[in-house]
Amino acid sequence: MDPLAGIVGVLVIANWSYGLMRDTGAMLLDVNQDNKMIGKVRSVIEMAGDKLLDLHVWRLGPGHFGALVSLVSLVTRDKNRDPAFYLASLVQIKGLSHITVEVNAYQQLAV
Repeated sequence: MDPLAGIVGVLVIANWSYGLMRDTGAMLLDVNQDNKMIGKVRSVIEMAGDKLLDLHVWRLGPGHFGALVSLVSLVTRDKNRDPAFYLASLVQIKGLSHITVEVNAYQQLAV
């Protein structure tokens, strides 16, 4: 009976560990993107009237996300917004814990 109980215990633990590795591996590799959070960040940036160049949102933990935002400020040359402007807007999003903002100034091309 003892060997049978040991085999059953091994099967239960193996099943549990496989599920744990599958779930944490997907989280660590950013397999499951949170489209809702991506949409919130995108709408905040585009509502300010700017163009989003690159956006990466990843899960830091349960209910916490990090974001790397790269954008072009489309306001006139003398009114370029700094990263603090966007950071103040993005910090209002619940669950966004770590934010990095890169602002590229708008440069009008000479024709």
